[in-house]
Amino acid sequence: MMLSGFFRIGVWQNFVRAWKSGYSGNLEGEGFTLGGVYVIGAGRQGVLLEHREKEFGDKVSLPAVLEAAERIKLDAS
Repeated sequence: MMLSGFFRIGVWQNFVRAWKSGYSGNLEGEGFTLGGVYVIGAGRQGVLLEHREKEFGDKVSLPAVLEAAERIKLDAS
């Protein structure tokens, strides 16, 4: 996203939301890398949930993560 990420209204909305909830973060690291969350099942189940940030501060749905984690089938052997 580089510089264009700073001009997106959603990025600023996410910043304000985080700031109001008390999150301060730090200024260490690269700072231009978008993150993601993956829930991967056991064995051949594969990826049960994939969430890639589309812009800075894009949050994954916690209920979706929990639902995906509950679908993991553990190998009984």
